[in-house]
Amino acid sequence: MTPVFDATDPKRATIEARAVAEDVSAPVSPNQGPTDDEDIETYRSPHYDPDAIDAAYRGRWWAVLQRAIAVLWPCFTFAFAIWRDRQSNQVKRNEARRARQLRELLTQLGPAFIKVGQALSTRPDLVPPVYLEELTQLQDQLPAFPNEIAYRFIEEELGDRPENCFAELSEKPVAAASLGQVYRGKLKTGEAVAVKVQRPGLTEQITLDVYIMRGLAKWAMKNVKRLRSNLVAITDEFAARIFEEMDYSQEGRNAEQFAKLYGSMAEIYVPKIYWQYTGKRVLTMEWISGTKLTNLKEVAAQGIDATHLVDVGVQCSLRQLLEHGFFHADPHPGNLLAMPNGRLAYLDFGMMSRVKKYQRYGLIEAVVHMVNRDFARLAEDYVKLEFLTPDTNLEPISQALSGVFSNALGSSVSELNFKNITDQLSGVMYEYPFRVPAYYALIIRSLVTLEGIAINVDPEFKVLSKAYPYIAKRLLTDPAPELRASLQDLLFREGDFRWNRLENLLRNAKDSADYDLNEGIDRAAEFLLSERGEFIRQQVASRLVEAIDAAGQSAWRSLLDNWGKFLNRNPGSPASSNPGTNSSDPRETLERLQRIWQLLQETPGFDSMKLLQLAARILVRPETQQLGQQIAGELAQRAIARLIREVLVARSPQTMTDPKAAVPIAALR
Repeated sequence: MTPVFDATDPKRATIEARAVAEDVSAPVSPNQGPTDDEDIETYRSPHYDPDAIDAAYRGRWWAVLQRAIAVLWPCFTFAFAIWRDRQSNQVKRNEARRARQLRELLTQLGPAFIKVGQALSTRPDLVPPVYLEELTQLQDQLPAFPNEIAYRFIEEELGDRPENCFAELSEKPVAAASLGQVYRGKLKTGEAVAVKVQRPGLTEQITLDVYIMRGLAKWAMKNVKRLRSNLVAITDEFAARIFEEMDYSQEGRNAEQFAKLYGSMAEIYVPKIYWQYTGKRVLTMEWISGTKLTNLKEVAAQGIDATHLVDVGVQCSLRQLLEHGFFHADPHPGNLLAMPNGRLAYLDFGMMSRVKKYQRYGLIEAVVHMVNRDFARLAEDYVKLEFLTPDTNLEPISQALSGVFSNALGSSVSELNFKNITDQLSGVMYEYPFRVPAYYALIIRSLVTLEGIAINVDPEFKVLSKAYPYIAKRLLTDPAPELRASLQDLLFREGDFRWNRLENLLRNAKDSADYDLNEGIDRAAEFLLSERGEFIRQQVASRLVEAIDAAGQSAWRSLLDNWGKFLNRNPGSPASSNPGTNSSDPRETLERLQRIWQLLQETPGFDSMKLLQLAARILVRPETQQLGQQIAGELAQRAIARLIREVLVARSPQTMTDPKAAVPIAALR
């Protein structure tokens, strides 16, 4: 690497620099930004103001018209070429050329349209494979801008010339993306760093493009009647993310917040931000040596298991989306690197988004209702998640969801992938009055992108299968009322306890890296003894009565058989048989309880002493004593009923001659 500091007079960059400097910037501070879960929910970037943009460009019709023509004319020309290919049956023949033309067109139109192309590059449901391959090239290695402009921005932002700030700086950018370019450098103190410098004229260009896009969105919503999604809201969400990306000090704060929330995961690494060398248009962060996950040969050559790192990425994404709600909205291959030490490094924290708490719980509830095939409740979830208005008639939508997911769920849920689910939903959302929220588009983009990386690494990789341990852990340990209700929905059906579901949850949860068994048991006991756990207590009491009663009957029959043999009686006589009781279900319950106990013992962190201490605390609770009295009373009733049948009824002269006269045990309970 050759350190280069060009002393070229940067006057040629003055106009570009002034255009960027016109944007109002906040003072740089590593302590700004969201600091906890609630702040993440409410914190929004202050930089994007659609009303201010409208006011600024409403009177600049000539600039707007010029840019609109510059955008719409090449788009119209490209669309005409596609139409002509269809008319002449040349679509397949010209497809590769048209894909290249689209990539070049988006590059020429500038950063905002490059971002649109990057979004399309992760949507195989919308874009043919040939176009996908071309659009993925928009993610990096775009044309660079001159060094003298970059050096001017460094001096303006950091208050000193580059050679006084850095010991070394690469001769050329090592990467050039839509919003800026990156140099490799070294600080005076010896740390290797990546120095990202923003493109010139970026703010003015993107602001004008967003104004035009928003105007087109308003026109489409007003004139295209079948369009139900709020395109203006989606455009605003898209624009807000771009404006956040343009503020590199905000990206630095995002990186530190990401590290705070997810850096504690053993195999996740987040680069350090050097705030002394960071400003609005310049970001200096730790240089990360690593390999793209999609470069399978190089990753394998370093002895790294790429499939395992993808699994690490899935687990991190689940925590981002469903636990803290602060998620990386652009996890393309260039932003996920396999480090030589086997850790997964996240890069580029410009495009982040947030999922509110009720939305996070709503997504988990929707998964549970989908697994349960409870499509009426699933339709209600879409109302909670703001896909449908509260006054929507949900009956036809429930039937449509049943038709879609009954086919999709024909195989194991773990065999599904997010793309299959979104593909299945697309038709329903188009036919019925769904309005796709802006936050959902970024979630789908993030998940589909991650799944695309996973499938590229391992075609047999099943994201939902890898995600289920985390979902199981959340259902078993999260005290939120929404998830307690979801757990109850999952485990009970029409009053029957589904032991297989509990076994499956425990089996998967123990595979979750941060699953705390003791916390799960504490949460379960706390919920069981609460007012909301009354229904489950009744079910537990009923099952315990059946299990204890079955064990008692088995011991009693064994005793009578042995006594009969001792007295040389027929062990199959009425005294030792019990044809009126079916004990197969209670015996099965006992077997399941034994399997669950074994699963608990196999779970990391299992401690029998802690269980005994917890049991001691539970036994003194009034709810436990009431439950014990209920169980004892029910067992006593059954014992008395059985005594009457076995001793008084079965032995009477009438029943000895007429068995039909025996009183059924059910009538005595």
